[in-house]
Amino acid sequence: MPGSSSSTPSSVRELAADLSAAATASDQRRLLVLSGDRDAGFDAAFEAIEGAGVADEDVTFVTTREGLRFERLSPTRADSLLGTTRELVVCDVHEGFSPNLLGRLAGVADGGGLLVLVTPPLDAWPHLRTDFDDRLAVPPFTVGDVTGRFRRRLVDVLRSHPGVAVVDVDAGAVRRDGATGGATDGADDGTVTDLAMTGSERPPASLRPPDDARFPREAYEACRTRDQARAVAALERLRHDGEAVVVEADRGRGKSSAAGLAAASLALGGRDVLVTAPRYRNAREGFVRALELFETLGVAVDHDEEAHVISVGHDEEAHVTDGTRGQVGGRIRFLRPAAATDEVDAADVVLVDEAAALPVRVLTAFLDASRVAFFTTVHGYEGAGRGFSVRFRGHLDDSPHAVTDVRLDDPIRYARGDPVESLAFRALLLDATPPVEQVVADAAPTTVAYETLAPEELLGDEHRLREAFGLLVLAHYRTEPNDLVRLLDAPNLTLRALTHEGHVVSVALLAREGGLDREVRRRMYDGERVRGNMLPDVLTSQLRDERAGESVGYRVMRIATHHAARSRGLGSALLDAVRVELRESDPLADRLPDGVADAGSGSGSGSDGDSVTDTGVDWLGVGYGATPELVAFWRDNGFRTLYLSTSRNETSGEYSVVMLDALSASGEGLRDRHTRWFCDRIGGVLSDPLRDADPDVVRASLRAVADTPSIELTEREWRVVVDASFGPGLYTADPGAFRRLALRALVGSDGEELLTPREERLLVRKVLQARPWPAVADELGYVSPSQCMKALGRAFQPLVDREGGETAARLKRRYE
Repeated sequence: MPGSSSSTPSSVRELAADLSAAATASDQRRLLVLSGDRDAGFDAAFEAIEGAGVADEDVTFVTTREGLRFERLSPTRADSLLGTTRELVVCDVHEGFSPNLLGRLAGVADGGGLLVLVTPPLDAWPHLRTDFDDRLAVPPFTVGDVTGRFRRRLVDVLRSHPGVAVVDVDAGAVRRDGATGGATDGADDGTVTDLAMTGSERPPASLRPPDDARFPREAYEACRTRDQARAVAALERLRHDGEAVVVEADRGRGKSSAAGLAAASLALGGRDVLVTAPRYRNAREGFVRALELFETLGVAVDHDEEAHVISVGHDEEAHVTDGTRGQVGGRIRFLRPAAATDEVDAADVVLVDEAAALPVRVLTAFLDASRVAFFTTVHGYEGAGRGFSVRFRGHLDDSPHAVTDVRLDDPIRYARGDPVESLAFRALLLDATPPVEQVVADAAPTTVAYETLAPEELLGDEHRLREAFGLLVLAHYRTEPNDLVRLLDAPNLTLRALTHEGHVVSVALLAREGGLDREVRRRMYDGERVRGNMLPDVLTSQLRDERAGESVGYRVMRIATHHAARSRGLGSALLDAVRVELRESDPLADRLPDGVADAGSGSGSGSDGDSVTDTGVDWLGVGYGATPELVAFWRDNGFRTLYLSTSRNETSGEYSVVMLDALSASGEGLRDRHTRWFCDRIGGVLSDPLRDADPDVVRASLRAVADTPSIELTEREWRVVVDASFGPGLYTADPGAFRRLALRALVGSDGEELLTPREERLLVRKVLQARPWPAVADELGYVSPSQCMKALGRAFQPLVDREGGETAARLKRRYE
């Protein structure tokens, strides 16, 4: 087969047979690329299936094309393949392809199987424009402004990676045979190790439980590797209070299955096991394995698939282990993270799957559980284990739990050294990491250089690309392969960094927004979603400001500093440098389509009639899930609150905040009118949709408002406030007057110590959020509602003295 250039279908059949044989011999997988015309690629795929000798029922096509005799899934439904295996998977990349899709499919083919890509001609593919490119073309940019750098990089990987065969279906030529990894016709430089000889057998699972095991013997017999059996043994610790277990693994090592086997074993003992993950599909494999174990043991269960609950029944005939039986009351249930945090105290055991894909605030909430386990992916497209260890591990170690660590290295579905897995890591940067700690340990604002990390330069410098993207992975609990494409190809994004001795120590990913023409702004106002313009969209569609999209700004999508150099002011130094640059010029002006550069506010006057800079950059903004610490960081760096969302993120449970730093007169106009509107509406919003918002988030967000609301109380209203603060009056006589005074105290307070933090929380919970007296007293630690009422009166006394003037002073003298 090597060296063949035959165009006959049998050449593809032979090639597939050789690949299948090499894959089977090594218990790994192989990748077959069928490059060229789409129809010819499908014909070749059918030949490959025949050559590999795979039955139709073991083949899945992921494609938008219909009418196939095989199982077919559209690319948007490929998530359903996670946790399943196929002997052969065909992915049609002509339509609906994305890097996320490749990341998902890389683990679906079983050991000895094939992954087949039907692609456009490889030389032409980087220059084609796809539906994914359409999503990157955010206004005012067009699809013609999107580049093909990611596909260029992917093609280079496909042409050089071991275990990848490439067939040019248009020319009828085999460019790489994949079985040996070598080039067959000079299309590739160099040769690659013969992978058919480097595979290793998967180690067999331990068929016997540990001598002191308390979980059922069948749970250990269900394990597929020794690693998995070790994890199940470690999870036995969750039978006792005060225990925490951390299970780390790359994807496909069986950690979710270990969670399921442990959950079933714990439920058999009558325990309520709460499972959580970003989505149910992340934990589905664990539920499948739990049900299989129950069936093996002959234990009756009630499975509510829609509610994701398995309840354990009582079966007198089901002897589980040590003569015990399944006990009534045990169950396994799934809840999304935001809901699960409210159930921590009610559950006996909490299992957190895909923990690296959750924010630290949510992970920390699960430490309230007496028994908890975290299952985290070290290298994956939904969070990274390194981020978990850097951002959360300190909280875990400081908790009262005894922590047990387990790492799974042996793949479940294929042998180590699998070329398809390593290709996914290489092409999608799943294992990208920041610089090692030693090279940035001495980094400080005085030692770093401010740089633009241009996409084309990153494409040519793999080491720097991996450093920068590795930091971005740590910056957010959900970073995916599609983000790599956005970094390399999206015309509205640009990357800035601080480097220390050539190494990336801090990065900021910026998105250009606004500068929208009148028609786009009108469509946005009428409810149409305009991609890539998050701040203008929120301010226009939700806050009804049709002018919000006029001015040009940059949104900080991600910002991250190396964990070894934090708390030294590097993040603030990077923002300062970005701010200076944006005041001087629009860094993406040269990418704008013809006729667009002068469409924004840089044309000479702002929407409020103010003159503006001629740079076209009016503001620097940010939107994120609000925590008190993050809001304080952005406030300290000059950003001011414009908006608090009225719904929680389903995964993080956080309300989002939008903040802005004005860089021009037009930006100041945008900021000032929205802070004014924010002050006007926030009282009503806090007493209704934001009634359950964290009071410390509310305090921080109000403190970061640029404006200070005016206080205009009538003499009668001052009388009610003074009487309730210094005499026998009642807050309930006129809550509106107290609300305006509370807002005056909390908005833009600039660190004043007029009130204690507890008193400020009292103002938020009772006055602004209108919570019941008993609930407020209990939360804030007052011995009774009556004491809480008196504390509220005392909290208003310094506010009366500061804001009441002569009117309040005269009314107050009655009580002196």
